[in-house]
Amino acid sequence: MDIGFIGLGSMGQAMAANLLKAGFKLRVWNRSAAKADELVALGATRVQHPADAADPAGIVITMVSDDAALRQVVHGEHGIGERLGRGAIHLSMSTIAPQTAQELAAAHAARGTDYVAAPVFGRPDAAAARMLFVLCAGPQSARQRVQPLLEAMGQRVFDLGDDPVAANVVKLSGNFMILGAIEAMAEAMTLGERYGVARDRTVEVLTQSIFPAPLFVNYGRQIAAHAYQPARFKLALGLKDMDLVLAAARKVAVPMPLTQLLQGRLLSALARDRGELDWTAAALGVSEDAGLKPLG
Repeated sequence: MDIGFIGLGSMGQAMAANLLKAGFKLRVWNRSAAKADELVALGATRVQHPADAADPAGIVITMVSDDAALRQVVHGEHGIGERLGRGAIHLSMSTIAPQTAQELAAAHAARGTDYVAAPVFGRPDAAAARMLFVLCAGPQSARQRVQPLLEAMGQRVFDLGDDPVAANVVKLSGNFMILGAIEAMAEAMTLGERYGVARDRTVEVLTQSIFPAPLFVNYGRQIAAHAYQPARFKLALGLKDMDLVLAAARKVAVPMPLTQLLQGRLLSALARDRGELDWTAAALGVSEDAGLKPLG
């Protein structure tokens, strides 16, 4: 298949590279054109505009940073919305609001285009290793058609049915739970530190006994060492996701008080110019609230 791929950040670039390695032909576009250089060296074709990446009856993948960027790529000048027609598929892999997914699905359906939501769990290293978990929802025939692409980018694809909204709701729920784990680990380590227990010792005990999951192990090591650069997932994007969670919750009258706490934690970090750090840097606020100076 000849595929379009739009959005070549740290995640998108790794995912596109895996598609090339799997034998798919790619037309790629990114706002910063130089980010396509490595993919062009692997055989991809660089195009000038998002619409140029889209075949009228083909598949185009988007992996952009937020809802506004996705709307621009679809509805903006030289966007894919006017290019895609009957039989085409827009495979959206970004983390966006459920309402945005609903809006885009309706807009594409009016043109006879299928919209499939397929956000992922995993950071850039997991994307590079083809170890992503993919959440897929959209029309059944379209889900079947994109399945080989998703399998080339991830270790498992979760089928969430016909409504694209479901994939984005589960993705946001997962990101909320990850940030909740970051906060919990930071608080536990800080309590231990105040009683003279080294942070790395606390995380060693907890992750080798009652919390052995890779998420606790990997994030725990970062938090224990206060190692927040380079960012694998920027704190500013984490705040964007918590804003989306709360907006989605308000839409259906679901109270989420823990999300409000996490949003406040990230907002405070952003006010301290930490938006470009990894989102585990939320742990700095926990240490500072306890009167510690984690970065000297």
